[in-house]
Amino acid sequence: MAATRLIAMHINKGKTLAQCLEARTDYAQNPEKTEKGNLISAYECDPMTCDEEFLLSKRQYRQFTGREQKGDVIAYQIRQSFKPGEVTAEEANRIGYELAMAITKGKHAFIVATHTDRPHYHNHIIFNSTSLDCLHKFRDFKHSGLALQHVSDRICLEHGLSVIEPKPYKDRLRRSKYPKRPRLRDDICSAIDQALDRKPKSFEECLTLLEAAGYEIKRGKQTALKGKDQQRFIRLRSLGDGYTEEDIRNAISGAGRHVRRTYSRQVHKRPGFNLLIDIQERIQGKGAGYERWAKVYNLKQISETFLFMREQHIESFEDLYAKSEAAVERFNGLNDQIKSAESRMASNLALQKHIQNYARTKDVYAAYRKSGYSRKFFEEHRAELTLHKAAKDAFNALGSEKIPSIRQLRQEYADLISQKKAAYRDYREAKKQMQEFLKARQNVEMFYGEEMKEEREAAKERQEEIHKH
Repeated sequence: MAATRLIAMHINKGKTLAQCLEARTDYAQNPEKTEKGNLISAYECDPMTCDEEFLLSKRQYRQFTGREQKGDVIAYQIRQSFKPGEVTAEEANRIGYELAMAITKGKHAFIVATHTDRPHYHNHIIFNSTSLDCLHKFRDFKHSGLALQHVSDRICLEHGLSVIEPKPYKDRLRRSKYPKRPRLRDDICSAIDQALDRKPKSFEECLTLLEAAGYEIKRGKQTALKGKDQQRFIRLRSLGDGYTEEDIRNAISGAGRHVRRTYSRQVHKRPGFNLLIDIQERIQGKGAGYERWAKVYNLKQISETFLFMREQHIESFEDLYAKSEAAVERFNGLNDQIKSAESRMASNLALQKHIQNYARTKDVYAAYRKSGYSRKFFEEHRAELTLHKAAKDAFNALGSEKIPSIRQLRQEYADLISQKKAAYRDYREAKKQMQEFLKARQNVEMFYGEEMKEEREAAKERQEEIHKH
């Protein structure tokens, strides 16, 4: 399932044509969104210099035709978003390339960048408004968005994906109720619930758990808490029944029973962490201010890394190394499983096509044999005979294996789609988990430097011995 949108791009106020093209293409090719540029494909241009190539074609267009229009469209962008969990990033990029070829008919240069920074993978397709021969412009037309969606749906169906079913206006859902906006006090109550679930032995230990969850504690006559997004402290006594200091102490000692609030609460998850900065490498040519900022940044990231390790019950570098290797192995296994299913699906579709072509051209081939393999007959029916030969070659490649029926192949294809979707449900979670473990391992190694070198080598040797046995 893919939602599409066609956007005409113009020159922004206060910017030149070259600056606008560079800004649009640079955003599409952002390495952090395209897995370091591995999910970028292009047609009749180099992704690294596509903005300059687009600019050159527009200059040649003015020279060849003498036409120049104020407020002209400099390029077009197609956004194609897929349903979460339905496609891999590589398959999404291939579908985007097919869509761009179908829309431009191979007459305009384009790039396809697949972004994976969201749960739904999506393509940014940017194609030049000027044709490759620099004599024409892409002609947008009325209802082009509907035509684009139709072409996208057709390509999605060819790849075994679902499509968006349009609904009449009267059948569309109308929202009459709006969700209650979460409050900071609700988040604090939720954090207290989680701390009490861990069975602290004292009120002070409960406060320590809240500090580990990211809250700042003000101790005194009236205990108060302040979260990351709060500007002021909130006293426990203002949280209501069950969450005052007296109620919490009674729940811990067993003198009272803690009752959770029944309304729904939004719980803020611990923010993720990033890789540490190599200050000595980055500081070249920069001032003392950057060095101070980098030190504070690294301190925050290593703190988040240690919190992550505590949540995962990691007590040594050996545990971290083992869990990161297990996460990588799990991700690679799921990735291989999905790619294997895709390969079998492609072979299945190809065999279906050969069977259909064989059935459609067998009468032509029989007539060709009766003609004594006439050269004239072959030239008149070259296309049909070529398809027939390709189908026979595909059947011969099966060897002694029985050629399956179309019904069997379609059933097998449906089963492969189900297997792929089932594997993909765990694929994204495994990828995220692997990235977190690898970032944590790299941060720990960089933080401790040479001190970790011997321990890292020892952990690696122990893991290799475990795999041997």
